[in-house]
Amino acid sequence: MRKTILSLGLLAALPLVAQQSVHENIDLDVLNQIKAEAFQNSQASEDVFYLSDVYGPRLTNSPNHRAAAEWVVQRLKGYGLQNVHLEKWGPFGQSWKRNSFSASLLEPSYSPLIGFPLAWSPSTNGLVTGEPILAPIHSESDFEKYKGKLNGKIVLTSDPRTLELSAEPQSHRLTETELDARAITPDPSRLSSYGGPPRAGAPVAPPLDRAAALRLRNAIAKFLVEEGAVVVLQSGNIGDGGTVFGTSAGSQDVTAPLPPPTVALTPEHYNRIVRLLAHNVPVKLQFDIKTEFIKDDEYSFNVIGEIPGTTKKDEVVMLGGHLDSWVGGTGATDNATGASVAIEAVRILAALHKPLGRTVRIALWGGEEEGLLGSKAYVQQHFAPRDTLKQTPEYSKLDAYFNDDNGSGRFRGISAGGNLLTKEIFETWSQPLKDLEFTAVTGATTPVLKEPAGTDHTSFTWIGLPGYGFTQDPLEYSTRTHHSNMDVYDRVQPGGILQGAAIEAWFVYNTATRPDLLPRLPTPKPLPGK
Repeated sequence: MRKTILSLGLLAALPLVAQQSVHENIDLDVLNQIKAEAFQNSQASEDVFYLSDVYGPRLTNSPNHRAAAEWVVQRLKGYGLQNVHLEKWGPFGQSWKRNSFSASLLEPSYSPLIGFPLAWSPSTNGLVTGEPILAPIHSESDFEKYKGKLNGKIVLTSDPRTLELSAEPQSHRLTETELDARAITPDPSRLSSYGGPPRAGAPVAPPLDRAAALRLRNAIAKFLVEEGAVVVLQSGNIGDGGTVFGTSAGSQDVTAPLPPPTVALTPEHYNRIVRLLAHNVPVKLQFDIKTEFIKDDEYSFNVIGEIPGTTKKDEVVMLGGHLDSWVGGTGATDNATGASVAIEAVRILAALHKPLGRTVRIALWGGEEEGLLGSKAYVQQHFAPRDTLKQTPEYSKLDAYFNDDNGSGRFRGISAGGNLLTKEIFETWSQPLKDLEFTAVTGATTPVLKEPAGTDHTSFTWIGLPGYGFTQDPLEYSTRTHHSNMDVYDRVQPGGILQGAAIEAWFVYNTATRPDLLPRLPTPKPLPGK
């Protein structure tokens, strides 16, 4: 049954052209079919299993990342998608993999240590045993304190952290009050991303100077190697209870200084070592770390596949998420779930055999964890480079991109990206989804991003194209799984990915079949040097 929904509230305030754009015909029979396919024939959990248990972790350009991508290619071809391929971008640089790892406290009494080597950490070249020394380093000014003291030592470079009693549950689902609050625009004068000066006296967090942070990391790595540190230990600034958060010790840049072998430990074990040192108790630690740097192909790739459109096949609706991950766990909630939701959404649409006016294109990105590198490369190659914004013919043909990268929590809403007309359209599409708890359309007013941030749909909005991210129940994404050793299959909530795939398929279907492209905001000005 096709139902026409007209937003009367907006009509009185909008001119005729705008009024016409909020007439939406939605086909509830198609929604019934999407739900049936999503909930009765789902392959999403199987996708998560293969991407995490079989092929995880998936550091960009690692053998696991490539094997996962090749598996996805066969999966998409099996669903009947066309033009399925790995699309190269780059250069990215070197990749890395962990071959084996062991860590132990030997004295004053034996205990295994919970942790993992960070990405781009070198090997220990065999079993190493040594004494630890606490040497927190926050800036280059700290170097002088430790010169001549680190040779042959296992160096603890983080401050110990006082752990509080866990009085609240780690997992959280959004309440209706919290969803309503997300729809309220914050004080615009405090949104520095708009590009204008903040209101006088308004507190503004200093922007992160990524270049300065990279220079400091390289300087610390060089200092520790020159001083003869045999292993470096870090304690994350979040997490406890055996959950270890950590990402990288080095980088894909082959010219960057190589750090010593670097391990992130659970803070309880890290703190124990610090306390023993503070009491002058002799401590001996032992590590055996075997890693491998991979330099055979400096270019990375995105996974691309299409369901060809019919009447408007040159216009494209995109969906996706990133396929790469960090190395502590198996990359299950970040982002095997988002990749699997996208794979499942295109499977659903292909299984319905409903004509789609526009071409539907799935993209699973590489290099997201290193700075949205795959999606940034794609949008600048296909649509417009950010420094000139000289548009390709594809620019005007991209309808929208929908992204999933927030774990396995239920989809509870979607951001309209600062466009009131889009908000009205999305609210119409959301009305028959209330039984799935999808109710919120947020972001009626949002700042214009100066650069991509957070996740891959911002690579699209960065160049003026419609990119949308879904609001999800946070569950334990930030408290337990994101970039941690607990980012594993068992922390995935299957019901969330089934529901998410159904909703993403519904939004993509409506976008691909509506008469007009979704509304756009004005194209931003070029940013030379970006």
